[in-house]
Amino acid sequence: METTNSLVAGRFRSHSVQDAEAQWVARALRGDAEAFTSLVETYQRPVYNLCYRMLGDAGDAEDAAQETFLRAYMSLNRYDKNRPFGTWLLSIAAHYCIDQIRKRRVALVSVDDDPQYELPDTLPGPESTVSRREEQHKVHALLDKIGPTDRAAVVMYYWYDLSYEEIADALSLTVSAVKSRLHRARRDMAEQWLEQGAQPPLERSSHESLKV
Repeated sequence: METTNSLVAGRFRSHSVQDAEAQWVARALRGDAEAFTSLVETYQRPVYNLCYRMLGDAGDAEDAAQETFLRAYMSLNRYDKNRPFGTWLLSIAAHYCIDQIRKRRVALVSVDDDPQYELPDTLPGPESTVSRREEQHKVHALLDKIGPTDRAAVVMYYWYDLSYEEIADALSLTVSAVKSRLHRARRDMAEQWLEQGAQPPLERSSHESLKV
């Protein structure tokens, strides 16, 4: 499982960061472009990573991330200040990616198209690098085989450490539906992974819990 910078729900962030974020949102609502740029710089990597895992292509992920921030900016006046800003952004990104997946079948991600910060390792040797890339390729291939909404739930739960309630809110589902989708997706992905003679890939962590 990848280890990248952390980012989800404000429960993991310092009060100073939350206060700064609230000020940026307030200033952006008053038309301060610089404040919104600060929000983009803070959340661009987690949003991109979600889009990449959903779409399986670096270029498409960049386009989706840009569209996410554009939609967030256009909808900023409808943002609920009681809701973590990062979770709200991931919701926008997930819904956009779901729409894109439904419009076309995503090609399997190319090993050469790997973002540099995915699956980091300390001074990896050639064998380690190849092994990590092969594992990531397999995980993306498994994600590509499940439905777009299930895929979004899996990414949010296993990579971003969102709760069932947060995922339900982000994807406009009931909590029971989220649990059912995660159970089904984990079962299907584990079966396919085991068929390849490997250990199941999904173990929950807080690697990307929206911490900044």
